[in-house]
Amino acid sequence: MSTPTLSALPIRRLTPRDLTACADLSEDRGWPREEHKWGLLLSAGTGYGIDDPDGDGLIAACVVTQYGAYENPGLSAIGMVLVAERHARQGIGRRLMRSVVEAAGTTPLTLHATPSGRPLYEQLGFKTTGRAEMVRGRFDADGGEAQTPGITTRAATAEDLPVLVRLDTEVFGLDRTPIVTRLPAFTDQLRVAEADGEIIGYAGAWPNMETHVIGPLIARDTDTAKALITSLGTRTDRPLRTDIDVRHEELLAWVKARGLESVAFNAVMTYGVPELPGDWTRRFAPLTVAAG
Repeated sequence: MSTPTLSALPIRRLTPRDLTACADLSEDRGWPREEHKWGLLLSAGTGYGIDDPDGDGLIAACVVTQYGAYENPGLSAIGMVLVAERHARQGIGRRLMRSVVEAAGTTPLTLHATPSGRPLYEQLGFKTTGRAEMVRGRFDADGGEAQTPGITTRAATAEDLPVLVRLDTEVFGLDRTPIVTRLPAFTDQLRVAEADGEIIGYAGAWPNMETHVIGPLIARDTDTAKALITSLGTRTDRPLRTDIDVRHEELLAWVKARGLESVAFNAVMTYGVPELPGDWTRRFAPLTVAAG
């Protein structure tokens, strides 16, 4: 029996049952396996994959996470675009991305692109509208948890979730209830910042291999963001990692002064919309670059 050409292999929906195959594909490309993150993305988003015709797992995958009304999403984030090393540079990634873009119809798209992936996305019509800087390292609290006048932090409770959803929607610009309501289970820490009895920001720290990733990080201002990072960083023994919008120069300088170092830059790209919705001045870091 003849083997179908790579361009003719079917694209199928992935489910949480494909988690191990997705993690295997990550590992094949030299990425961490990231089962915890894959689990969230495959449950909160929609995965697409191409199976190896020889039965050897997935040869390509990506995940699309929609935000806004279910019937008429206002934005879809594309992430975890991967092609097996043995099939790289054969047009499979382009085919998968074209399929995702076509399936989105009129829904605007966004993604974080590595320098190597950016040319493909530009060819597909994506435009660079921002940049994020990944920083990583052991957080030095500089003598303990900082006290910011008027700002306190505490662990989030179940009663806070409706407030967090409203705040997140206001800052992100679209409803992300399916993501926000999964944060208590997904994160190892979920904390809020308060001033005068009002929640003015929130952040999570979730496990990713040997690190804790801080995200999402939403805060009224830079001082609030610092208070949240400090409250998370002083409660873990792991190195921290996060992806900060480069426009937040003060926060980037502050985390670098406390032990985090620049690792990489990603281009924030959009398709079908000139810029991301919401209020970037209060949006400091995404949950993960794969989901926005």
